[in-house]
Amino acid sequence: MMTDFNPALGFYKSAKERPDNVVLSVGGSSFTYADMEARVSHLAHHLRAGRNSGRVGILGTRSLEAYVGILASCWAGSAYVPLNLKWPEARLIALLDELELDALVVDRNGVNLLTPSVLEKAPRLIYISDSTETPEPAGGQTITRFEDLPASVMPEPAEMTADDLAYVIFTSGTTGLPKGVMISAANLASYLDQSELWTGYTPQDRIGEACDVTFDLSVHNLFLCTRAAASLHVMAQLELMAPSRFIRRHELTVWMSVPTVIGLMRTTGALQDGIFPSLRLSIFCGEPLPVKAAQAWAKATPNGRVDNIYGPTEATVICTRQTLTVPPVETPSRGILAIGAPYETMKVEIFDENQNPLPDNTPGEIALAGPQVGIGYFGRPDLTDKQFRMIRGERWYLTGDLGSRGENGVFHHLGRVDNQIKLKGNRIELEEVDMHLRAAAGTELAATVAWPVTFGSAEGLVSFVAGSSRSSDEILSAMLQALPRYMVPGAIRLVDTLPQNANGKIDRRALFESLDQEESGDQAKRAAG
Repeated sequence: MMTDFNPALGFYKSAKERPDNVVLSVGGSSFTYADMEARVSHLAHHLRAGRNSGRVGILGTRSLEAYVGILASCWAGSAYVPLNLKWPEARLIALLDELELDALVVDRNGVNLLTPSVLEKAPRLIYISDSTETPEPAGGQTITRFEDLPASVMPEPAEMTADDLAYVIFTSGTTGLPKGVMISAANLASYLDQSELWTGYTPQDRIGEACDVTFDLSVHNLFLCTRAAASLHVMAQLELMAPSRFIRRHELTVWMSVPTVIGLMRTTGALQDGIFPSLRLSIFCGEPLPVKAAQAWAKATPNGRVDNIYGPTEATVICTRQTLTVPPVETPSRGILAIGAPYETMKVEIFDENQNPLPDNTPGEIALAGPQVGIGYFGRPDLTDKQFRMIRGERWYLTGDLGSRGENGVFHHLGRVDNQIKLKGNRIELEEVDMHLRAAAGTELAATVAWPVTFGSAEGLVSFVAGSSRSSDEILSAMLQALPRYMVPGAIRLVDTLPQNANGKIDRRALFESLDQEESGDQAKRAAG
């Protein structure tokens, strides 16, 4: 007897009830629920037979293989672990060594990353795209194309208990390796149950997928879509730069992305009033949503609603929500939309440094409790104990986000307590960037700041280095070998000294202010000229 904890159960039911509905549109092709079920149940049979750790790696994104791999992993009762195609080889090798995966599902782009060094740490079972040549195994693996798999199927999704692992998604970390956030089947089930109440997806919905499967917004899109027998329309990477044509061509009814997209479209003049009449729901998250940007998007979607949502990966995608209203519920003195009220099943508190609740309108750390709070960090019990704590008899996740609660119960996001930032939807810890910066520069005198910042959202990174014999280009080149491009600073300033605060630490605020002052001076010169 199946339980409701397997995330693939919604897809299974939709495939039985509406087999001819399109479930996925990707790479110029569309696939029905019946076709997708055949592919998923086929791969799931082989994943189930090779199950040991109960973890399956997904080395692919924005592809049929990636989505089949995710659903087949869940169908087989295993957790899926998306691996970022932008990671450098050394990072991928280190994580493969740590994860002890049962299998690896690889799409056409992912196959290019299967170097001999990567294969030495890869799992025994590897399933690759039909359209690629099979690489030579380097660690005794069996590498099989999807089309060559024996024609056995697993007819129904495996039972999963509340405590079973649903997925592991990696975020930036301070130790040189990302942190793997573990989300249980019960965490995900609670999230989906609550999110259904306000999204209201139906079989007629056409949902846009603007993010990689390594970003937990993809969890929301895929599993709510398949629960509702709706269709998921996946954008190619190049289409993200100008999504308006994609939205109109596919007549999308639901859109979810970081707010940066609005800014890009406004800059190019692509965001016109009434341009997206098909959109009924637009969801923005991952970074602060400027009120003016939200209002501009609302004018572009005359038949739709605009929601701003908040939630860290550690608490399963979304915990609070604020709808754009007239007048808007704005965070005071920030020009951004509030993050709103929590899900009915979740608790939000603003804590001081001793984890005591603070009164309304007092800034402090946002803390979350409830059934969506995840298991912890993979292989990091120390960090798990630090961030996931029992406080007054209840388990809380300390987000590291600064926030406050208004008298009306609405919550506001005020930035990061520490130096963790969001840059174009990617979560980055500046300490991790600095660690690689010091190695690349050959000096301990190095620091990175998020700059410029517009409406509370970081637009870039600038690093400062003192005491290095290497040029800026040499340092940047070395960092590109160790980090994804989005974590590499846009500029490196070589300076004689770095400012220090009263405790002898590098004063990041002073570095930030120096950039602001420099920009102001340049603007004044341009105005005078």
